[in-house]
Amino acid sequence: VLLVDDQELIRTGFALILSTSGAGGGPSVEVVGEAGDGVQALRVMQRLAEQDRLPNVVLMDVRMPGMDGIEATRLIIRDYPDSRVLVLTTFDLDEYALAAIEAGAGGFLLKDARAPELVAAVRSVAEGDAVMAASLTRRLISRLRDSAEPVGNPQGPNPNGSGRATADIRDGARSTEDAAAILERLTDRERDVFALIAEGLTNAEIGDRLFLSVSTVKTHVGRVLTKLELRDRVHAVILAYEAGVR
Repeated sequence: VLLVDDQELIRTGFALILSTSGAGGGPSVEVVGEAGDGVQALRVMQRLAEQDRLPNVVLMDVRMPGMDGIEATRLIIRDYPDSRVLVLTTFDLDEYALAAIEAGAGGFLLKDARAPELVAAVRSVAEGDAVMAASLTRRLISRLRDSAEPVGNPQGPNPNGSGRATADIRDGARSTEDAAAILERLTDRERDVFALIAEGLTNAEIGDRLFLSVSTVKTHVGRVLTKLELRDRVHAVILAYEAGVR
């Protein structure tokens, strides 16, 4: 894991939590580097790449001086696609965090999460799962349905590259017919799961709705993402919007 946060105390705390995470019997987490802003994060990533030690996960703060977490996320995903980014922020309605996820981050976590939640989120993202606060997923759905308010267009003092996330999504947008045709790859049950993902439901909530275990739901979600060639749940929501799934 690479830790990116402009507060040294935060990085120290996260490093301590992650480095001792294997004490409970689970796989250990190694912190391979730290950075205080986006520019430094890119330098560390380049150095780690030269050492063949690229991190599985980049734990990324959003609001930092210089290059913020949005632009850093976009560049890391572009240049190091095998590394995934887990965004951390203080507020669940942080516009910067939303834009960073649209830039390609694999998850979103609040800084007030408990230590076990942080460790679990890092491991899940490392395994290719998306970690997403339900409130953010639902907010994204609302934004996508409101064409008057572009997604990922934060207002603030340091919006480096933030509008690019929206443009990337809009530039690659599919027609409703094309998106709907893609959904033909799914079985009836997978369509049910996909529709509930589009509503912003968590795996547990989907399980309750469909009377399935959480592990079964997780399997279905994985198959849906694989068949539709989607990076994570956020992009599943975007596809659902394009396909007219409500």
